[in-house]
Amino acid sequence: MDLSSHRTQLISTAVLASVTTAGAMSAWRAYSRRVKRRGLDADILRSISRGDDDKSMKSPTPPAQTPPRQGYDEDLIREQLARNYAFFGEEGMAKVRGASVAVIGCGGVGSWAAVMLVRSGVSRIRLVDFDYVTLSSLNRHACAGLNDVGTPKVDCIERNLKNISRWVDVDGRVELWQKENGGDLLEGMDWVVDCIDNITTKVDLLKYCHDHGVKVFSSMGAGAKSDPTRIQISDISSTVYDPLARAVRRRLRLEGVSSGIPVVYSTEPPSDVKLLPLPEEEFQKGTVKELGVFDDFRVRILPVIGPLPSIFGLHAATYILCDIAGKPIPNPLPIKNRRKLYDRLLRDLLVRERKITGVEINRLPIDEEDVSFILEDLHRGGRSIIPPHDAPSKPTLVRWDPAKPISLENCAVMDQKDADKHTAQCLLREATQLPEELWGAEAKRIFEGRAAEIVRYRQAMST
Repeated sequence: MDLSSHRTQLISTAVLASVTTAGAMSAWRAYSRRVKRRGLDADILRSISRGDDDKSMKSPTPPAQTPPRQGYDEDLIREQLARNYAFFGEEGMAKVRGASVAVIGCGGVGSWAAVMLVRSGVSRIRLVDFDYVTLSSLNRHACAGLNDVGTPKVDCIERNLKNISRWVDVDGRVELWQKENGGDLLEGMDWVVDCIDNITTKVDLLKYCHDHGVKVFSSMGAGAKSDPTRIQISDISSTVYDPLARAVRRRLRLEGVSSGIPVVYSTEPPSDVKLLPLPEEEFQKGTVKELGVFDDFRVRILPVIGPLPSIFGLHAATYILCDIAGKPIPNPLPIKNRRKLYDRLLRDLLVRERKITGVEINRLPIDEEDVSFILEDLHRGGRSIIPPHDAPSKPTLVRWDPAKPISLENCAVMDQKDADKHTAQCLLREATQLPEELWGAEAKRIFEGRAAEIVRYRQAMST
């Protein structure tokens, strides 16, 4: 026999044997998976049946007192949460499964937070929202479909959560959180997720949680944003660029709360996207503020790209889960170089004051926190006091009134060129103009209005 033909025959036989063996092994694995799948399906059905039987035999209890569902096999629960157990470990997951969280506001942000909290093992969740699903909700809501339009958002999420987790205890409340009786809705909760988009109610909730030692995580504005890389977590005191965060931060300061509340927000600068206008016929129906379901709730809406609220909700759920499990996020990344900006502004102001007074000054009566307050809160993210009030590429702090010393009340933001002009013509000893003569009555009016804000802020902080 030819040697090469014999070698070819051996190789062909080996390849055929390998293919046959591989096929047999693949068929066996497929068969084993089907057997295991049928066994798992049977276990789930038996567990569900036991749970329903247990439920039918028990008298109903108030939702707030209902324990996690009984009768669902523990092995199945652990299999469903296997990846979480691998990450947090036994002790951490015991804490997560024993935790209770209230989600206040169940729209685009709150629905995603609720879903991921339950998917991760939280066994008791309270949902609070007065609103109903609309067609426009479907671009961002985690649970809502066409069949849910016209139903309460709370009910829609509850149905989905119970389909995800057979053991979860969902306490749905179709109502508005209000400070007068809102404490009842937070009772017994380990964490609160604030997903309210009305500023007044939002501040009331955060103030209540702060004063009563209730852990709360707050979502700022996801509307009119498009850059997911700008979304981050920080303390409320460190937020920048976000108009909702700025408004909430200012009102909290007036309530005596300046920090201590973790938030998710976007550092994306505000765009020119505005509230959608109301048709003229709506104004004919009466006062616009009375067109909403509740007083003081907005009747116009911001355009929203669907994925952005979901990212906000996932940030909230992740932060809370890590904290509950005993693995808190230690140092959320602050916006790059913002603190360096405050430091530079303070140093430049010190140099300018030395030039104005002719005295060697070592320290000013304001600090970096004051600089942050002036820049972000009073001047709305660093906008110049000089019309047209654009945000300068190189913002500078400068004393406004030459007759008064530098202070929180006597400090304004300008572009560096305007600040140099203001110093030369209004502040130096040989200066001859008053600020309102140089910059006009509008700049003076704005300055006085912001000085009045500081007075109210100081009064609130002293009470």
